[in-house]
Amino acid sequence: MSDVNELKSSLNGKGLKVAIAVARFNEIITDKLLEGAVRQLATLGVAEKDITVAHVPGAFELPGLCRKFVDSRKYDAVMAIGAVIRGETSHYDVVVNASTGGIASLAAEGKVPVILGVLTTDTVDQAMNRAGLKAGNLGCNWASTAVEMANLYKTLGK
Repeated sequence: MSDVNELKSSLNGKGLKVAIAVARFNEIITDKLLEGAVRQLATLGVAEKDITVAHVPGAFELPGLCRKFVDSRKYDAVMAIGAVIRGETSHYDVVVNASTGGIASLAAEGKVPVILGVLTTDTVDQAMNRAGLKAGNLGCNWASTAVEMANLYKTLGK
């Protein structure tokens, strides 16, 4: 294993620019996720002036804004934050598939890391628990992932 060229990742956010697209739908949840993400980015050294946040109506609109962020070439990482909670109709499946598929497609292009931060839960309680009520705030995890992946991409060269 000593001859293996292992790329080291880093959680040092100093100098990184991060864009966050956040859905307003289920705002009580997405606001908490956003707070966790911004707090974690700051903890990792990302300067407040280097964090850009833009709101969209819902999770369905996240891939379009993320595309704009990626295409601008201004950011080292892009995060998409949303919360889709199952209802009584099949609309949930349409929104989940469109938002996650669009974000995954952008991420797979590999121009910059695009982090999928869209909760897909059956209940509001499940979503609240993942936004910091009981199980920690997943926004923090997504922010750490953004910094780690941005540094890995920098190691490889864009």
